This record gives sequence, C-alpha cells and structure tokens, in this order.
Amino acid sequence: MTPQAATDERVYFRQLLAGMDIADGDPVATQMVNFVYVIGDRATGEAVAVDLAYDIPGVLDLLAADGMRLTGVLATHYHPDHVGGSLGGHPIAGIAELLESTDVPIHVQNDETEWVTKSTGVSTEHLVGHESGDVLRVGDVEVTLIHTPGHTPGSQCFLVGGKLIAGDTLFLNGCGRTDLPGSDPAAMYESLTTKLAAVPGDTVLYPGHLYSEKPAAPMSEVRDRNMVLRPLPRDEWLRGFS
Repeated sequence: MTPQAATDERVYFRQLLAGMDIADGDPVATQMVNFVYVIGDRATGEAVAVDLAYDIPGVLDLLAADGMRLTGVLATHYHPDHVGGSLGGHPIAGIAELLESTDVPIHVQNDETEWVTKSTGVSTEHLVGHESGDVLRVGDVEVTLIHTPGHTPGSQCFLVGGKLIAGDTLFLNGCGRTDLPGSDPAAMYESLTTKLAAVPGDTVLYPGHLYSEKPAAPMSEVRDRNMVLRPLPRDEWLRGFS
C-alpha cells in the first residue's frame, strides 16, 4: 500500500496496513487489518505514531529510512490491537515493548488512562492525558485531538492537515462496536452527530481498520454512504444498536 499524499508538503504522513506494510506474515495482524499511522514534520524530522502495535521495529526502521525520528505515540483507544497487550490469548506488541527501548510520551484521552494501563501494563508516568480540543505540536505540524466516546470511554480522533484519523470510532462503512467493556451506544451517537458532524466534507477519513474496499475517503462521500451517519432521531438511531 503506497503512502497517502499530503496536502501540505511539510506534513509527513503514512498509512501502514498491519500484515502487509508492517508485521508481514503475522497471522493476527493479517486477520485484524489494523492501520498504523505516522505523522510528522519533514523540516524538523519529528514524528508521532498513531496506534503503534504489532511491529515496533518495523515502524521505527521505516521512520529512520525516511529521515524521521519518533517523538511520541498517539492512542485512539485502549484495545490491544491498537496499543498492544493480549487479544484472546494472542500477545500483540505495542507501547510497552516500545518503551523498553524508546522513552517517548504516550498521548491518551484522560478518560482512557486507566484502561490503557490495565490493557498494556504501562504505568501512568509514561502517559500524557488530554482533553477534547487539545492540540499536539509535532515540530510545526498541529494535531487536534477530538474526544469521541462510544466505542470506549476515551476514544479519540485526530485531525491534521485535512485528514481525520478516526481509530474505531468511524469506518468508511459503519462505526466501532458498542457492545464491549466501556462501550456506550448513546455516547457513540453523540460523537458521530455532534463532534464528527463538524468535520468539513473535504476532510479525508482514515479509519483504524481496512473494513472497506478503499483505505480512505472524503467525509462527504462517507456521509453519503455510511448508514450510521444518517440524520435520524436519537431513539431511532439507538434502536439499531439494541
């Protein structure tokens, strides 16, 4: 999968498919089809990874080959396929393994801190908690954090350079599950109809998994095709998740 082109030449951005671009041959990665993202400032060489899991050395080597260095990690939510841990008895490398060799901050939403520590074993001293609307600077590139609870209490999306990295909050088709520990269908409804409704239509959605034919699409196209974004009354929308 080729890197997605950046609208701003200073913005370094790559979308990596686990099981193909990284962790090639890993059966869990191949089945889960997670995306890992790297965002940075080409001028300063600083970069952060979003949902760093499966293949830590592979991502670090990729960054080094591109003349970039990892200065932090952003987590959309606590699930092991996004930050590492045990998934149904299958170990997945993630932020705990990264911190064994590379001391960088792990940026999480405040409501997700406890969940991340339980899932990964990483202590809170390595985590930086955020509120919705916080802006993280990677060099001179700004990443806006949007709290979008529903899939998990502290799920968050990242807006940078005309791109929305949505984790498991929103896919090109459908949205994240709301029947897991910490999930909340009502919170998901509010996140989709208020928080993400404000995202411009020409913003490109980059999801947490390859659950569709295309790896990304403009929000205007997603709104036309994705049933979870149809403007339904709250009670009617929630009946689809009961």
